Amino acid sequence: MARKKKPLPILENITITDYAAEGKAIARVNDVVVFVPWAVPGDVVDLQVRRKKHSFMEAEIIRFHERSKVRTTPMCQHFGVCGGCKWQQIPYEEQLRMKHKQVFDQLTRIGKIALPEFMPILGSKRTSEYRNKLDYGCANKRYLTREELADETRQKDVPAIGFHITGAFDKILPIEKCWLMDDLHNRIRNEIRDYATKTGMTFFDLREQHGLLRDVIIRNSNSGEWMVIVQFCLPHEAPGDWTTADGKKALALLQHIKDNFPEISSLLYLDNQKCNDTIGDQEILVFHGNDHIFELMEDLRFKVGPKSFYQTNTEQAYELYKVVREFAFSSTSHLAPRTPLVYDLYTGTGTIANFVAKRASKVIGIEYVPEAIEDAKINSEINGITNTLFYAGDMKDILTDDFIREHGRPDIIITDPPRAGMHPDVVKTILNARPQRIVYVSCNPATQARDLQMLDELYRVDAVQPVDMFPHTPHVENVVMLNLKD
Repeated sequence: MARKKKPLPILENITITDYAAEGKAIARVNDVVVFVPWAVPGDVVDLQVRRKKHSFMEAEIIRFHERSKVRTTPMCQHFGVCGGCKWQQIPYEEQLRMKHKQVFDQLTRIGKIALPEFMPILGSKRTSEYRNKLDYGCANKRYLTREELADETRQKDVPAIGFHITGAFDKILPIEKCWLMDDLHNRIRNEIRDYATKTGMTFFDLREQHGLLRDVIIRNSNSGEWMVIVQFCLPHEAPGDWTTADGKKALALLQHIKDNFPEISSLLYLDNQKCNDTIGDQEILVFHGNDHIFELMEDLRFKVGPKSFYQTNTEQAYELYKVVREFAFSSTSHLAPRTPLVYDLYTGTGTIANFVAKRASKVIGIEYVPEAIEDAKINSEINGITNTLFYAGDMKDILTDDFIREHGRPDIIITDPPRAGMHPDVVKTILNARPQRIVYVSCNPATQARDLQMLDELYRVDAVQPVDMFPHTPHVENVVMLNLKD
């Protein structure tokens, strides 16, 4: 006979004391750390423990005795269920303070190297409607809270368009209004939902892998253009056949979108038969307009296609790139007097490479994704930039000593790696190349700190500039300037 699990405890009158990783807060109970989502230091609460380990617990708030004086009212009706904006209950100035502290703590605690005084964090000019892209999943079963599940009168299997919920991969939280993007995107998404429901269109079943309406991606740009990409899943026995009954329903939905939203200049669609929603390897078809939109930055135009990566906070991306450019080319005796040769590692679609090209003799960009490199080349061509070269492949395989001998030793290396940071082989090659300066852009200060420790062999950190790209989240970008030691 199976042993009954001991019920998890309720902790009463607990004071939340500090912030933790991943947007959570912490309290201490009998020297055990308790991680609590949606809490703010200063809250006095009762907690229901949901997970208990020897050294820590995870719990959720079930009752407030006192709300923190720091706490503010979240703007979004979905806050506390949707996991996208974990810090909406915290005033923005407090968010910036915590992000600055996060960068400082991680660089000092993990890096353990000499650091200059950090520059004040650059906050985002807009804290709502700042994103230029959102991806909405479609599912035949909406996510239900514990309270909704307990309500026997509520219909359970209701289709939805919205965001995936952590721990419930096959269900979608329906979104009525999201504050992260211009409100037009809410009207587009809700109209797609209403039309699909009214016409009896099937929504995707993530477990069984069938259902017509699968995913909706909405993008806009500071040039005033809008792109909508609708993923369908046609019957598996007739993939890519838009003459089937489901295919005709899909095309009718696209026509409805086109007729109701003249603002859309790029309406795209695809038949995704895979087990996941990624579109990098899919054929994307044009229903209406162009297969791209343009982002503008100073006198540059960047072509953004359905598969293109572009920083999702356009205005703040400009501030970030200005920091990178200033760090790379600021006057100092450590840079060679000639126009510098620049390597741009993890160049993506070449936005940084093209942005700094005017100040360089040549910029060589390297990126893992071949499609991104093609976008980078196109962006150089569109803007009449002739001093860039781009290479596709794994960074540790391309950036070798032989590559550097062929293309020249860089004066400046700009590196903007993914969250995992740089591969040790890449760091080793950078050390062998001995550029005069390194500008390291990171979306994860913890792995950046680890890499800075390796670079400390030859380089010193001369400037640190945190930049907030994502208000209401714990995520922060950080730019570090390193110069070759004397």
